[in-house]
Amino acid sequence: MAEIQTIAAASRERAGKGTARAARRAGQIPAVIYGNKEEPLLITVDRVRLEQELGKSGFFIRLLDVEVDGNTHRVLPRDTQFHPVTDRPLHVDFLRYSADRKLTVEIPVQFLNEDESPGLKTGGVLNVVRHTIEVLCVADAIPEGFEIDLTGLEVGDSIHASALTLTEGVELTITDRDFTIATIAAPTIMTVEEEEEDLEGEEGLEGEEGVEGEEGAEGAEGAEGGEDDKSEGGE
Repeated sequence: MAEIQTIAAASRERAGKGTARAARRAGQIPAVIYGNKEEPLLITVDRVRLEQELGKSGFFIRLLDVEVDGNTHRVLPRDTQFHPVTDRPLHVDFLRYSADRKLTVEIPVQFLNEDESPGLKTGGVLNVVRHTIEVLCVADAIPEGFEIDLTGLEVGDSIHASALTLTEGVELTITDRDFTIATIAAPTIMTVEEEEEDLEGEEGLEGEEGVEGEEGAEGAEGAEGGEDDKSEGGE
């Protein structure tokens, strides 16, 4: 497990939009610590410090220590609200740590050794079906991520859940099937040369049709002229 980081916070007495706006204007983000059958604790955290943690990978799967008025609360981030325009955090929910409570969390997937995959080296494409895998485990057992080795995979090969290495105490939430995580797909985009050849072929066909059309028209005109000559001769 990664080293647990500490965030300083201050308690706040009241909830509400007015109080929250005032906190944000002062560079603080409203937050709440809840869970373990205890009363929710309303707090504010420094926006810059919070954004530092948000910028790191796996924010929602890392335990944090939040210090409030001399007391340390071990928590797991569970939800963050962001401004729809600026994308800055507006509010954070922290769940109190419990050693025996199982949680549902999304674990990121990392693909290794792409240059060792014959399928990718010959133009295949890594089609990622699931960027994260949902698991059930206690907070102390949350994996930092799943690593999948692509060595030796060819075009048409698939990677399924059975390829994952699960540590003790970690369970997949989907257990009724061996779901697909990624596939090595064949390329679907034609090269520029192939597109040009197709266009040239179409232009050639159009040209031939045009010549045939002109010849047909000339023949028809000739036939009409012959009929006129015959009519004149008969008169």
